[in-house]
Amino acid sequence: MAGNQDIRAASETYTGFLSLLKWGTIAAVIVTAIVVLVIA
Repeated sequence: MAGNQDIRAASETYTGFLSLLKWGTIAAVIVTAIVVLVIA
């Protein structure tokens, strides 16, 4: 079984990954909207 420190580190890594995924998705949507507006 994983120790308490391992669980805490994994939880922080997962939280950081979800935050990066959220902001990355928002950035991709904004860039896509700008590109579509420039092309149109």
